[in-house]
Amino acid sequence: MTTSELVTPAHLARQAIIYVRQSSPNQALSNQESLKLQYALTRRATELGWKPTQVEVIDADLGQTGSTTEGRPGFKDLVTQVTLGQVGIILSYDVTRLSRNCSDWYQLLDLCGYRHCLIGDRDGVYDPATTNGRLLLGLKGQISELELHTLRARLTAGLLNKAARGELALTLPVGLIRDPSGTVTKHPHREVQSRIDLLFATFLRVKSISQVVAFCNEHALLIPRREPGGDLVWRKPSAGGIGLILLNPAHAGAFVYGRTRSVPKTGSPRRHVQERLPLQEWKICIRDKYPAYVDWDTYLRIRALIWDNRNQCAPAESRGVARSGKALLHGLTYCGICGHKMFVQYKAGMRYVCAHLRRQRGLPLCQYLPAASIDDHVVGAFFDVLSPTELDVYAQVSAATREQEQVVQKARSQQVERLRYQARLAERQFQQADPDNRLVTAELERRWELALQELKEAEESLQRDGSRAAPVSDVSPELRQALEHLGQKLPELWQQDALSQVQKKSLLRCLIEKVVLRRSAPDTVQARVVWKGGDTSSLEVPVTVNSLARLSFATQMEKATVKLARRGKADEEIAQELTRRGYRSPHAPTVLPSTVKHIRLRHGIAVERARSYPRRVEGYLTVPQIARSLRVPLHWLHDRIHNGTIRVKKHRAWKLYLFPDNPKTLAQFKQLQDGKVKQLRF
Repeated sequence: MTTSELVTPAHLARQAIIYVRQSSPNQALSNQESLKLQYALTRRATELGWKPTQVEVIDADLGQTGSTTEGRPGFKDLVTQVTLGQVGIILSYDVTRLSRNCSDWYQLLDLCGYRHCLIGDRDGVYDPATTNGRLLLGLKGQISELELHTLRARLTAGLLNKAARGELALTLPVGLIRDPSGTVTKHPHREVQSRIDLLFATFLRVKSISQVVAFCNEHALLIPRREPGGDLVWRKPSAGGIGLILLNPAHAGAFVYGRTRSVPKTGSPRRHVQERLPLQEWKICIRDKYPAYVDWDTYLRIRALIWDNRNQCAPAESRGVARSGKALLHGLTYCGICGHKMFVQYKAGMRYVCAHLRRQRGLPLCQYLPAASIDDHVVGAFFDVLSPTELDVYAQVSAATREQEQVVQKARSQQVERLRYQARLAERQFQQADPDNRLVTAELERRWELALQELKEAEESLQRDGSRAAPVSDVSPELRQALEHLGQKLPELWQQDALSQVQKKSLLRCLIEKVVLRRSAPDTVQARVVWKGGDTSSLEVPVTVNSLARLSFATQMEKATVKLARRGKADEEIAQELTRRGYRSPHAPTVLPSTVKHIRLRHGIAVERARSYPRRVEGYLTVPQIARSLRVPLHWLHDRIHNGTIRVKKHRAWKLYLFPDNPKTLAQFKQLQDGKVKQLRF
């Protein structure tokens, strides 16, 4: 009988635990001899003096790694029993079975030493409470952890060596398959190839994953997906599914290994999550290894577009996708003081705001700039750059539209052909089934009916959309001429609202990299436009202020106003003269008569009226009459007359703004009031 001098009656009064573990499910199935050796430790416990009824085998951790305690309920049960003082000895074939992590191993040693629990393996029995026992067990634990690291390093080195040659058999994305010889080819299903080509082409056209999803939903197109088992299925389009297809470098023909890294999970340092690495940090990237759906340069452009489309709350490198808001420079503006990206605020007017210092340090807003005048000046600079350009845009748009319609029609036809095959297959399966086996035939009949219903819906949708498709050439001659000379006609199209806000922003982003804004004076903003390629343009943008005193030329303007008023000139004449000299009112691009009147009255200068003018003129409507008819204040009309929205000249004899007295005049003003027209001319 094998005994040990370390075993005492106090130890024999408690239980003996046999801990059994294999590192992987494959080992548990294939390495049966190791399992037999571990289970045979029950005989070792009885030889040391424990009764068979006192021996407990814990084998709940079969197939679990010993590098961590996560997912090891058997080890946790063992620790619980040791903590309660119920265990006299822990027997394991090797200490590597208990743990391959020194942090877990030393905690177990401390606990066993405190509870006077022995630890035994094939070499002997040790007491963790003694110096020699702790020394030997500590060395065994360190060797166990080093052994795991060595094994892992050898396996990883072989894997990396194979990956460096591009021969590692990674999981392929949908659209690529590996034949029995190991060669990677495109999926033989023609619809899969066409659908992936369509997704790439559509994204390059609309430049947004969400717009690709909308395009697929609009044309009732499904996208191919690969199930975990490797089977091909067709699913409804989603942003995540389309993003996986667009961002996978294998579709660009590249073999890539090491796109992610394992990092500790927040709050749980022993658990790890996979973090995506930027392209420049990928471990291995071998181009032209697989058959490609797009070339590498196109793939890089797609990655850049997706990165650029992130929300404006993302880091400053992202501009965000072009949206329908009124601010044309959304996502392009940067603060000239702190250098961070500015956002758009539509509350109480449209403004570009930099709140980085407020969010980070609780400081006041860095800059708060009116957006309308900045947009106008930057758009003017954009037109100046584009004006010498002549582009045959109409031919390009027509060809692209026709090509797109052909591709969509082909995709829809392939989808119908696939559904037709599935319906025929379901029919054959139903016909081949035994009619007496109703449990089978009922299910096959249901599948056949569903396949026929999907086929019918797809055919009707294809016929309906094909009949209502409009020809590409149905455009007006004016629009066609404008498209053929876009560089010269774009300002006119811009003013006519022929382009949507999204289209305008997309055009600006074609040439503008960013716009850096800095308020140089209360009424002036310096805008530095950074063009694609690195060239820059500097603009002085006048902006509105809330008082006359905040104008940088307020003193000179006031002196000129007083001088002209003392000569007896009218307020309107003074306003026109000051406007010609380059002055303006605080809230308008020109000098308003009301501003002249304010300055004149402040200096006590009165103007004598040479004659009184009538309040009513037969055949005409005056400004007060129109204001009463529209139920708007007088200044609503006067402001629009002075800023050019209502273009009209004063009557030479009556010195009044007069409008034809007919229903058409009031109808035009109501359209202006409702926002249906942008300008009136009389």
